[in-house]
Amino acid sequence: MFGVGPLELVVIAIVAVLVFGPDRLPEFARTAGKLLRQVRQMVNNAQNDLREELGPEFADLDVRDLNPRSFVRKHLLEGMDDDDFDKPVSNSMDTMDTPQRLPVGQRAPYDPEST
Repeated sequence: MFGVGPLELVVIAIVAVLVFGPDRLPEFARTAGKLLRQVRQMVNNAQNDLREELGPEFADLDVRDLNPRSFVRKHLLEGMDDDDFDKPVSNSMDTMDTPQRLPVGQRAPYDPEST
């Protein structure tokens, strides 16, 4: 959960008791819980509205798929096997003949129709 471990949660709880005091801490926790519940409800409503507005073609839309990283991972790397990563990649220079060097002072060939 947000990269927070058990030790960090204990430290946060101790700081919260010191800052808010033991009398106001339950009220603060109750308010934070209500706020979190409202935010979750708003997010769910927004997702449902988006699905309804897009129509039946996008009924299986997952909002997490809109993240560019997950999109690339899902659509480009989904069909690749782990064996594909073990194969050596051939360098295009390996298959080419050694390039011919021009003599000193000779200009490179130029095609005026290519530009």
